[in-house]
Amino acid sequence: MTTTVEHLGHRGLLADGRVVLIRPLVPSDAPEVTRLHSAFGERDSYLRFFGPAPAHLDRLAEAIAAETGPRHAAAGAFLDGRLVGVANYETLADPGIAEIALAVDATARAEGVGTLLLEQLVSTARARGINRLLAVVSAENTRMLRLLRDFGLPMTSTAQGPEREIVLQLDGGERYLETVATRERVAEVASLRHVLEPASIAVIGASRRESSVGHAVLANLIEAGFTGALFAVNPHAERILGIECRPSVADLPRTPELAVVAVPAPAVADAVEDCGRRGVRAVVIITAGLSPDDTDRVLTAVRRYGIRVVGPNCIGVVNTDPNVRMNATFLRSAVAGGDIGVMTQSGGVAIALTELLAAAGLGVSNVVSAGDKYDVSGNDLLLWWQHDDRTAAAVLYLESFGNPRKFGLLARSLAREKPVLAVRGANTALAQRAAASHTAAAATPAVSRDALFEQAGVLAVDTVTELLTVLAALRWQGLPSGNRVAVVSNAGGTGVLAVDACARHGLALPELTEETLVRLRALLPEQASPRNPVDTTAAVHPLAFGACVDAVVEDPGVDAVIVATAPTAVGDPADALSQRVSLRGKPIVVVRPGQLAPVVPLTDDLVGPVTASYSDPEHAAQALGRLAGYARWLAQPSGETPHLPGIDVDGARTLVAEALAQNHGDGWLTPAEVGALLRYFAIPTVPTAVAADEAEAVELFESMGGRPVALKANAEGLLHKSAGGGVALDVRDAEGVREVFATFRERFGGSLHSVVVQPMVPKGRELLVGINADEVFGPLVVFGLGGVDTDLIADRSARLAPLTESDADRLIAGLRSSPELLRQLPVAAVRDVLMRVGLLAVALPDVAELDLNPLVATEDGCVVLDSRVRVRGHLSGDPYLRYLKH
Repeated sequence: MTTTVEHLGHRGLLADGRVVLIRPLVPSDAPEVTRLHSAFGERDSYLRFFGPAPAHLDRLAEAIAAETGPRHAAAGAFLDGRLVGVANYETLADPGIAEIALAVDATARAEGVGTLLLEQLVSTARARGINRLLAVVSAENTRMLRLLRDFGLPMTSTAQGPEREIVLQLDGGERYLETVATRERVAEVASLRHVLEPASIAVIGASRRESSVGHAVLANLIEAGFTGALFAVNPHAERILGIECRPSVADLPRTPELAVVAVPAPAVADAVEDCGRRGVRAVVIITAGLSPDDTDRVLTAVRRYGIRVVGPNCIGVVNTDPNVRMNATFLRSAVAGGDIGVMTQSGGVAIALTELLAAAGLGVSNVVSAGDKYDVSGNDLLLWWQHDDRTAAAVLYLESFGNPRKFGLLARSLAREKPVLAVRGANTALAQRAAASHTAAAATPAVSRDALFEQAGVLAVDTVTELLTVLAALRWQGLPSGNRVAVVSNAGGTGVLAVDACARHGLALPELTEETLVRLRALLPEQASPRNPVDTTAAVHPLAFGACVDAVVEDPGVDAVIVATAPTAVGDPADALSQRVSLRGKPIVVVRPGQLAPVVPLTDDLVGPVTASYSDPEHAAQALGRLAGYARWLAQPSGETPHLPGIDVDGARTLVAEALAQNHGDGWLTPAEVGALLRYFAIPTVPTAVAADEAEAVELFESMGGRPVALKANAEGLLHKSAGGGVALDVRDAEGVREVFATFRERFGGSLHSVVVQPMVPKGRELLVGINADEVFGPLVVFGLGGVDTDLIADRSARLAPLTESDADRLIAGLRSSPELLRQLPVAAVRDVLMRVGLLAVALPDVAELDLNPLVATEDGCVVLDSRVRVRGHLSGDPYLRYLKH
């Protein structure tokens, strides 16, 4: 791809939905900057500058000349190719603080240009180690004071005569992210209206040939009854399907709000450029197979003209809102309306979902097939669905993530209001290669993705069938208050299968109360089993069966009920269920083994679908297990990232920066550096000293009071010291120290750099705490059983940083061994270490790997016995920035 000025920076959204380009200013922008400043009157300058206009212009010119120098930074906002705002900073005597200035053209005020520029300065400053920004503002400049007050960063204000000195602290944490997300939501909804609620659509590449994609898209729009104006672009036809054709977008009688591009791949870039020149606000690119040069041209046009893009390589978009009625796809069948929002990177998954949902009696509010995701992504749709009252549940199929941390924030916010479901794809190495080829993007590591979903409250499923079964339970029944399930069946074998399925999906089968048992015995024949699972026998009458269900549902120890039925000559027990189920406050799902489809609605003639009827107890238990997990997540407080005492972030950053310089951007820290880094975060470690030779090792042993010590080899390439023979424990005298040192020298030869000497500590539970930084997802905090058997046992849980107290508690409770482990651990001390490691991961993005193994936990607390840290130059984007893809 050719690098031009248009490719610098990133695109952001204004409050009215328009797209603005935010990029660093370069020397060639100087004439535009001068033009912008000359357009300001005295009153404008007074309102929009932090300082006097002439001084600001001089400082801005210096910043532009410096380009990316450490003392200066300057950014501009370009709307439709025209500079409409500038912002810059200059560091002061204290390198940790910089003074900022900002100016915005009158035509773009109140739309968020100033906020986007200030967010850019914050991102640049944070990356350069600046932790405070100073603004000197006139006391009468209420507009600028309000912008700073509402910005979301911690702020202090000092009166200075007619001026105010405002200091912004750049460590805003999750609150700043939430404030940015709120601003983004307003702009995103306004922008996506062009995609999902357009007043007019042009199909570029509409064709008279019925087998063509362009013909199918136009036909579907007509059949759906699109409520807006509809145009067709084809230079070789006058009318198609009754719609008048024009040879190009420029020839249309009015500018369409949305264009659907269904032309051959070599013509796509020309079509998008034509749309940009005409002022089209959004395009859906159906076409696949764009060359790198065509992709470059498309993205350049998108940036230059501020266009939103769905695709390419997609099937299109749908909105079933009666006020819109848009089916801009080449789907074979009409799309059933409903309240489920769907976003998928796979056209095949979109086709399967729309058809399966319709067959099951469910429908969609909107569908976006994102394809190669040049622009519109899952994050965009999460924001849209939170605004869209017609969407009651959201479904995603994603093969890659552009900004996972933002996804987690947005998904968590939406999941508090509406269930969010995701189909997990690319779980295996082979599938990841296929996904990368399919989407032209790096596939997502499964562990990081699953941690992201779990923290955000996303209901993750593995198959489209499972998605359908969970959606049916969600839409037709409420959430359970717990995981206690009763099984009622007139077929004993089906009841047994249901019990096994419940155990597999984390559901418990409680004992029924004596009152419930008395009611059941009065209803059932003697040979029936009234205990959970309740076996009514096949001969029970449907009315008696229904009364049994009543009794079980009313048991206070039951949160949900699985009713397994088989029709007999006596009658079909399911006939007695529909009216009962519709009146219950607890989820009740039905299993009917003779049913052909995996799930169908059990209906009441008066109220419609009242519950889901499954063909297999596995599906029913799986769905209830997902619902119980979601209810549990909703009931847990989300928590906040803690502010812990004793942390010196600046000192830690300096240490890492010096290590990166010494290691040329990638390498393992020395034991002394690791110890210092952990002390900067007040992570408890055993006293540690390093000996270069035998004499120094003996001297260190004696300085520790002659107590038994552990000796550990620090050798090149020795990462797992115990497994590699680099650890000696309980060494009790000077002679033993000499012998161990000699053994290490013989074993590791010239690769032995030194030997670590530590006093022995009391025995305790050995744990592992670590960081694994993913290039896309950022740092992942891992917790598990530690010591020499850590890889053999492989009992671990993971969460993405930063961690709240709730996240730390879920890590501790997330092991297979947690039920037993929790009775032994000093939970508060372990939680404290986990949260400090989480803060370290966020504050030091250059830490690529960290292992605390073992972390020994005793009744007195925790202490790290061994640790290693690798640092690597950090290149990933800033999650605090609002930007569109590419």
